[in-house]
Amino acid sequence: MDLFKTWLVETPIAHRGLHSKNVPENSLLAFSKAIEKGYAICFEVHLLSDGTVVVFNDESLARMTGNDGYIKYLKKEDLKALTLKDSKEHIPTMEEVLKFVDGRVPVVIEIKNSHKVGEIEQAVIDILKKYKGEFAVESFNPYSLAYFKQHAPNIIRGQMSGLFKGEKINFFRKQVLRKMKLNKKVSQPDFINYQADALPNRYVKKYKDLPLIAFVVKSKEEYMNVVKYCDNVVFEKFDPEI
Repeated sequence: MDLFKTWLVETPIAHRGLHSKNVPENSLLAFSKAIEKGYAICFEVHLLSDGTVVVFNDESLARMTGNDGYIKYLKKEDLKALTLKDSKEHIPTMEEVLKFVDGRVPVVIEIKNSHKVGEIEQAVIDILKKYKGEFAVESFNPYSLAYFKQHAPNIIRGQMSGLFKGEKINFFRKQVLRKMKLNKKVSQPDFINYQADALPNRYVKKYKDLPLIAFVVKSKEEYMNVVKYCDNVVFEKFDPEI
């Protein structure tokens, strides 16, 4: 498949849906607003303690729910008691989101996994087997993508990367991830999703044969600056207007 001729480069990707002050990120409401505009959607997934895959970005519950604790310790039944950012929206499961989107726009699923791979990756694969819409997966973790390469090679996968400034990881690991040194032997991605304000750079130039997406573009000005270096953008806080 020539990904340069697909939705992956032709349709701007709404970061966690079209969220705003009154519309929480990664909520069904935010996704509905992105669908209304015809944008693709990207969202992050975590695994609960009972094996449920949920759409949520943070490890901690505090920022988005005001509650103490961590997402990984919850069970599906606990989600009913939590609301997102003083709204009536709840943390959705991945299955709920896909049922809601129902192929109306493409989705990009970021696998949040910085530890042992296999459990969340397989759970995502099992859910996607039943989904008929267009989709891709992505991750900062090359070994997470390697799992998809081995167990579901037909799923489009993207290597995420950036400068990792302020990230609490050791210097060696940071350099390996920043320069995407594991792309060829481990993750073997179909596309690259790189930090927008770090483009252009010599690390991505090595992969001219792969579509390059820039994340997260937050203004029209930033969009105009970066669009000449990439094939598509993940955006929020402004409308790129298809």
